[in-house]
Amino acid sequence: MNVDEIYEHLESSRERLLLVLQVLPDDMLSRPGVMGDWSVTDVLTHLVAWESELVTCLMNLDQGKRPSRMLDAIADVDGYNARRYEENKGRDFDRVLDDLRSVRIQLEEWLSRFSDRDLNDGIRYKWSEGVALWQIIEANSFGHEGEHLPDLKAFVRRWQDGQIDN
Repeated sequence: MNVDEIYEHLESSRERLLLVLQVLPDDMLSRPGVMGDWSVTDVLTHLVAWESELVTCLMNLDQGKRPSRMLDAIADVDGYNARRYEENKGRDFDRVLDDLRSVRIQLEEWLSRFSDRDLNDGIRYKWSEGVALWQIIEANSFGHEGEHLPDLKAFVRRWQDGQIDN
């Protein structure tokens, strides 16, 4: 996969995500129930956290460093998710949306520093254990959004069907 293809995936996944959410009234954005106790805002905060780790990972790689924070997060996904949830519980949706936009801009800027070879060579980075960088990018950005989209859609449908009160 090349940088332009990644940009296309980033754009289309974000469009799908925001399109699903645009029908919800403000009071539904902080309502638990999207994924257990998580609200729409919590899910978006979760996406921001992982994409921020990805940006830091790319910055580390550009500087010739090992992406230790990303590797630590991957080693304890549930613990990482729980800590980020507790740290960010109750955040304002508009601030989270701003973070979602700004981290995506940062990701796109850092991506421009990597060649197609950097993205596709699974042995270029020893720590990746044969996984190509584009796959790590996918897993922590557009692919991650895609994983959470069904839960967000289901929440919106429940609200539209009157199964969730305003």
